[in-house]
Amino acid sequence: MTDVKYSKDHEWLTLDGEIATIGITSFAQQQLGDVVFVELPAVGKTVVKGDEVAVVESVKAAAEVYTPVSGEVSEVNAALDSAPETVNSDPQGGAWFFKIRLSDTTELDSLMDSAAYDEFAVEEG
Repeated sequence: MTDVKYSKDHEWLTLDGEIATIGITSFAQQQLGDVVFVELPAVGKTVVKGDEVAVVESVKAAAEVYTPVSGEVSEVNAALDSAPETVNSDPQGGAWFFKIRLSDTTELDSLMDSAAYDEFAVEEG
């Protein structure tokens, strides 16, 4: 499996060359409940690590999605427009939110691996 990195804002990231695929973690979607809408960023938008770039709405709440890395949005998961519930059924797979062409690979060093994130999520839970 591809190496997955995690942010303290409960986003996951996988890397393919200089393209990072980003979504929200299983923990985050469980906290939200049934997802009913996802607002995605515009392709071509330049983002800086920590920027709010998407919004996910559930029957319980709305939550911002922050980018764990800086770069340019190269693709969004348009399938979430018509099937936002995919975030609940496959949060760390088919429900990825957006892809970013990285501008600073050193930012990856600040992200957690699976073991560190699992420990962090338990503390948060």
